[in-house]
Amino acid sequence: MDTSLILVLITVPNEETGETLALRLLDQKLAACVNLVPGVRSLYRWQGEIQDDREWLLLVKTRRELFQEKLVPVVQELHPYQTPEIIAFSLDMGSADYLAWLRDETMPS
Repeated sequence: MDTSLILVLITVPNEETGETLALRLLDQKLAACVNLVPGVRSLYRWQGEIQDDREWLLLVKTRRELFQEKLVPVVQELHPYQTPEIIAFSLDMGSADYLAWLRDETMPS
């Protein structure tokens, strides 16, 4: 199993923030593709209180090696939240052509 590729989930408060993040990640070759998914309802506990927010979800396809040292700092720099959601999952499978494209479109370390 090749675990060098990951899917990163990032929630943002609006489309503008999502687009700004997506374009920066793509421009710096930190992502091959970013999907912006509207209409996410997030219920969560923050500072002792239950929150209920409408958000956008970014689905970021990238390399594991770019996550901690490069992708996370860019997101934290541009994100308006004090503690943004930035979580990642290994891509266990995918079409060979798509995975090759993903590797080609992202910066090797």
